[in-house]
Amino acid sequence: MLYNRNMAVKRGLGKGLDALIPSNNRDGQGVIQISITSIKNNPWQPRSRVDTEELAELAESIRKHGILQPIVVTRSENSGEFILIAGQRRLQAASIVDMHTIPAIIRETPSDSQMLELALIENIQRSNLNALETARAYQALSTNFNMSHEEISKRVGKSRTSISNTLRLLKLSKSVQKALSKNQITEGHARAIVGISKDVHQEQILQKILNNKLNVRQSEQLVKKLTHTPTSSNHSSNLTTEETDLENLIRNTLGTKVNLQVKNNGSGKLTIYFFSDEELDSITQKIL
Repeated sequence: MLYNRNMAVKRGLGKGLDALIPSNNRDGQGVIQISITSIKNNPWQPRSRVDTEELAELAESIRKHGILQPIVVTRSENSGEFILIAGQRRLQAASIVDMHTIPAIIRETPSDSQMLELALIENIQRSNLNALETARAYQALSTNFNMSHEEISKRVGKSRTSISNTLRLLKLSKSVQKALSKNQITEGHARAIVGISKDVHQEQILQKILNNKLNVRQSEQLVKKLTHTPTSSNHSSNLTTEETDLENLIRNTLGTKVNLQVKNNGSGKLTIYFFSDEELDSITQKIL
């Protein structure tokens, strides 16, 4: 099958994969043909599903043009066997078109955390993982390999806030996670729903979103409405007209619920509510 090193797709790959697939041959292995049957799946592969239509399109492309970029493997403890590090879709598509061998680069055996990290980097930078798959991969890096959100953000080239927001999706109920995985709702919808703590309430909101075909903004407004605690009449009566006007001005400026309490001696407190990490970021930007 045809392989042209100069045609390898490099755009969008971070330094993790650049180190994994170098332009020069550092270990003397180069690109070699490996029997497909000798390659075992990466046990830390974060992708739980493969789009069958996209896989069929890739298989047809490989049938016509061959493999344009080699997969990356490491040697297994079993002689003659290899473990896949990067290139799951290419390997599956090659099997579909009855290829017996596939071009591959052999790398020295990485640690488990490196195998997960490199598989994660490849999939994220190729936009191949859905939000939940990405969240589970981040969780594995955090739980199994004791990486902080800051460390993960540096490894995968995402902001720390992005890492934390994605991980919060794992707090969704099973029904909401299923709807997200099946693309019945978007990640934006899911981030609005995750602001609700109880599973039963999350699922009620999910049904409202699906039944009424709400967009993300409408879903956020629905969640905010359901989680809003009405201001008591006692609270309103304790404020002067000027203080009430000030509270309303702050509420309208920040676009969220606020609670102003003023004591007779002039001291008091101002409470600002937020219902998602995104809303907190927005409020912070408005204040600072």
